[in-house]
Amino acid sequence: MKSETKIWLDYAEENLKSSKILLDNMLYNPSLQNAQQSVEKALKAIVIEHEISLKRTHDILELKYLLQRKNIIVSISDDECDLLNTIYLPSKYPMGDAIDEINPDDELCRIAIDIAENVFASAIDLTK
Repeated sequence: MKSETKIWLDYAEENLKSSKILLDNMLYNPSLQNAQQSVEKALKAIVIEHEISLKRTHDILELKYLLQRKNIIVSISDDECDLLNTIYLPSKYPMGDAIDEINPDDELCRIAIDIAENVFASAIDLTK
């Protein structure tokens, strides 16, 4: 594993742990933000390890497809990518009525954390 890959995975793991701690304290927006960041960093770790050219993006689905084009399959569905993309901005900034369908709560955080755990485990396997 490249040293840069390990750094990205360490950050991804830290975001995942933070997401869980924040959920335990009912801080839903930052929990969601950290779950999304964990997935993003884990996917970028795979990109770096496999020396794939990467443009600056926060789009989880775009990262998944980038890896798929190189025959690298990560354990995340398109719907899960869409969910994480949908929560990215509102978990960071007040959006008002822009996204009525997202209601940060315990259940949504647990879903996001489960996704992040699966992607992190995939990243570990794909960077060995």
